[in-house]
Amino acid sequence: MNDDRYIPALSYHALTPLYDTVVGWTTRERLFKDALVEHARITAGHSVLDLGCGTGTLALLIHEQEPQAGVVGIDGDSKILGIAKKKARHRNVAVRYVQAMSFDLPYEDESFDRVVSSLFFHHLSEKSKARSLAEARRVLKSDGELHIADWGKPANLLMKLGSRFIQVLDGSETTKDNFEGRLPDMVVQEGFVEVEETDFFNSLFGTIRLLKAVKET
Repeated sequence: MNDDRYIPALSYHALTPLYDTVVGWTTRERLFKDALVEHARITAGHSVLDLGCGTGTLALLIHEQEPQAGVVGIDGDSKILGIAKKKARHRNVAVRYVQAMSFDLPYEDESFDRVVSSLFFHHLSEKSKARSLAEARRVLKSDGELHIADWGKPANLLMKLGSRFIQVLDGSETTKDNFEGRLPDMVVQEGFVEVEETDFFNSLFGTIRLLKAVKET
C-alpha cells in the first residue's frame, strides 16, 4: 500500500458533493463539532489550523464562535477545497484554505496555538498518521493544543456493527488503528503530553471520540 496515497472524502471523488449531507445526517455532526470547539477553548488572537478540513464546516464553526481568531484549513483535495472556499465566500468570512498534505505542512515551526481535526485521521495509513501527528506537533506553539474528533473504539456491540460500514467504505487498513482504539497511544508516541479523551458520541456508523493533547513546553 502506498502510505502517501490520497483518499478523498467518502473515499470516492464522485461522492464528494454528498459529503456534507451524509456526514450531517449520520454522525451528529453539529453536536460533536460544537463539543470539539468548546474543548479547544479558542480565544481572540489565536491562530488555528484545521487539519484535513474537508468542506470547511469545522473551520467556519470556529470562525462563527470566535471571529477574532485566525483560521486556516488545509486539505489535499482541490475539489473539496473548492466547496469550502465557496461556503466561505457565501458567508463572507475570512477563513483561508490551502491545498497541502497533512504530513508535509507548508508552515514554520510553532505557527499555531491550536491544531484541530475532524473525521480525518481514519483516512490515513499508520505511517501517515504518525507523520501527520509529528507535523501537527512541529507547527504548534509551546503549550499549544491538538484536538481531534474521529472514529474510535466502538462503545458497544451496536457501535461495532455500525463501524463496519466505515471499514468497508474507507478501508480496513486505514481505519483499524482508530477502531482498535490506538489513536491516543499514537498521539503519545509522537511526543504530546496530557493526552486525554474529552468526550465521545455514538452515531449511526460507530463511536466518535474527542481527544485533547498538549505540546510540551
